[in-house]
Amino acid sequence: MKILKKEPGGVYYLKDIPNTLEAMQTEVGGYIEQVTVDRSCAIICNEEGLIKGLPYNTKLAGIHFLGPIFVVGTKGEEYCDVPALVAEILEVTA
Repeated sequence: MKILKKEPGGVYYLKDIPNTLEAMQTEVGGYIEQVTVDRSCAIICNEEGLIKGLPYNTKLAGIHFLGPIFVVGTKGEEYCDVPALVAEILEVTA
């Protein structure tokens, strides 16, 4: 699935990953936590970012994130490609 990834200090970029728990955990470096933005997308981050002392990344949807994050699309309870509109809002170019 296509995700929008952002490392601390970096910019958003598109990336293809398998739609598996293991792949998502690899992207954030540990246990994942979902922050729902709306019906069509969510932010996935490291659940233990604060405990592990991960570096500051960004503020999205009024929440400060630590460590690597990515934005993914949602359809019901399933993850899918990030919506194109989200990439446009975050000014990502393919």
